[in-house]
Amino acid sequence: MTIAGGRHHPRPHLLPDLHGHGLRLRPWDGDSEADAEIWFRGRTDPEFQRWNTPLKITSDLDSARDSLRASAENVASGNSAAYCITDAATGAPLGHVGVNVIDRLMSCARVGYWVLPEARGRRVATHALTIAARWALAEPDGLGLHRLELGHAIGHDASCHIAERCGFRYEGTLRGAMWEAERQDAFRDVHLHARLATDPDVTP
Repeated sequence: MTIAGGRHHPRPHLLPDLHGHGLRLRPWDGDSEADAEIWFRGRTDPEFQRWNTPLKITSDLDSARDSLRASAENVASGNSAAYCITDAATGAPLGHVGVNVIDRLMSCARVGYWVLPEARGRRVATHALTIAARWALAEPDGLGLHRLELGHAIGHDASCHIAERCGFRYEGTLRGAMWEAERQDAFRDVHLHARLATDPDVTP
């Protein structure tokens, strides 16, 4: 698949496995009960809920299944690339990283991630984001995007540090750009970071 300017994009349903830093990033399986259970654990974790308010709240395993299937549909339609982060040696699930809201015309997307409690403190998010970002910005074997954006709620210092380590420069504050924790009727400010394909590579 090619867009104006000759940038090449692989078909979204053929997402490749990505490797590096002792991790394997594999596409989520929307029909897998095991993956639904991992998705449920990640999205009901108190730390996830503190900093994220999804459009559809995950409250039980059934809603986790629905959310995971919706994510798989977004991948199939080319709107996102969602990966389960796993330990390359054992296959143990560690978290999630996604390239979301892919805009082919403007050649940009947003990235997001979460890590399971037992995997924290091991730089899993930093390494997974680095791997995913390199692939998303690369061509011809990646998505070939020009710009990736990363937004996090103000006060989420850990996410701010991860963004900076992965080469996502701080660009400013977006006022009222994210829902408050577990609410969809109140908003909070967001720090915006971004990385361009023309930025120098980083080794976190």
